[in-house]
Amino acid sequence: MRTIILGLGNPLLSDDGAGFRVAAELKDKLDDKEVTIIEANMSGLNLLDLLVGYDRAIIIDAIQTAGGKAGQIYRLDPSQLCTANHAISSHDANLVNALRLGCKLGLTMPQEVVIFAIEAADVSTLSEECSPQVRRAIPVCAKLVIQELTP
Repeated sequence: MRTIILGLGNPLLSDDGAGFRVAAELKDKLDDKEVTIIEANMSGLNLLDLLVGYDRAIIIDAIQTAGGKAGQIYRLDPSQLCTANHAISSHDANLVNALRLGCKLGLTMPQEVVIFAIEAADVSTLSEECSPQVRRAIPVCAKLVIQELTP
């Protein structure tokens, strides 16, 4: 099963780089020709080009939820994300809208999409360092992704 692992975020904005860091750790631990690992600083419709042609996508990103505890890891599917049914502009497009558009355009989109989101404490401070809670969550999240790949 062709799988893409996308580590998303901005590695220069503290905890927002969590997805990047998990992907980097996975590159050292995974050697599977069916798995592609990419670090990307993009979202929404820009993800379409990366997702086309894969059977499965595992997306790793930082998240901030009401009442969330920094370093907590969530396993989500796209239906659990807050979505808008329409986008006013392409800047409003999110992952779910991008997946829907890809399907409507007849593109070969992943049939399985899993999201690992790490609760962030700080996504606005200019820093290449994650908070201690998120730093501890990164190897745990990498293990969860590896478990997800194991049949």
